Amino acid sequence: MTTDTEGVTTEAGEPTLTVDELAARAGVTVRTIRFYSTRGLLPPPVIGPRRVGHYGQEHLSRLALIEELQHQGMTLAAIERYLEQLPADLSAHDLAIHRALVASWAPDSAEDAPRAELERRAGRPLGDEDLDRLAAMGVVAKTQTPGTYRVDPGLLRLGVQLLDVPIAHETILAARTVLMEHTRSAAHELSRLFRDEVWGPYRERESDPEHVAAMRSLSAHMQPMVVQALVTAFQRSLKEELREWLKEG
Repeated sequence: MTTDTEGVTTEAGEPTLTVDELAARAGVTVRTIRFYSTRGLLPPPVIGPRRVGHYGQEHLSRLALIEELQHQGMTLAAIERYLEQLPADLSAHDLAIHRALVASWAPDSAEDAPRAELERRAGRPLGDEDLDRLAAMGVVAKTQTPGTYRVDPGLLRLGVQLLDVPIAHETILAARTVLMEHTRSAAHELSRLFRDEVWGPYRERESDPEHVAAMRSLSAHMQPMVVQALVTAFQRSLKEELREWLKEG
C-alpha cells in the first residue's frame, strides 16, 4: 500500500507525515492539529503533489511541547505567547530538549500502553530488541500486565530516534549508569547547598512575611532553573570534550 507521502522527504532527508500519520504519532486528533494550525501554534505543512500537506519531525516535537505546556495548566492563549518567544529556527531536536526541560518539573506523565499502542505512538514496529534498548534508556518499563508497558510519551519520541543509532545495548546501559551516578551526586550537592545556605537562614526569619513570600517564589522557580542550568552546563561540557576528542583523533 502506498501513501501520499511515499518518497517525500524533508530538507534533512527525513520522511514526511500526512496529517493522519502526524495525529497518530502525536496521540491527538486531526481536528486538533488543524485547530492548532489556525491558531498559529503549528507552522504550516509543506504542500506537495495533489495538494497534500507534508509534516516533519519539528511538527511532532512542537505538538509534544504544546501537550506538555497544557499539562502544566497553561491556556492556549498563554501557550501562544510562550511559543512566540522561542527562536523561529529551532530544530526538532531543540524542541525535544525544550519539552524535556518543561516536563522535568511536571508531575509524572508516564502512562501504561499495550504494545500495539506503543508501536502506533512510535510510528514503527518495535521488536523485542527495540523494547530492550528503550528499557535500557529508561523510556519504557514492563508492567505486571503482560504486553503492557509504562512509557513517557515525550521520552518515547527521543528513544525511537536513538534506536537507529549504532550503539551497543551494553554501551547504553553503561552510559545510563554514568549519568545516574553523576546526576544523583549533583542533586545531592545542590540540595545540601540549598539547605545550608538558603533554607537554614529562612527558618531563622519565618516571622518576616516578605521573606516567607520570597522563599515561596524561589521554591516554585528553583527546580526549572536548576534543571536548565544543568542541561546547559552539560551541553557545553560535552561539546568541549568532543572537540578535544576530535583534536586527538
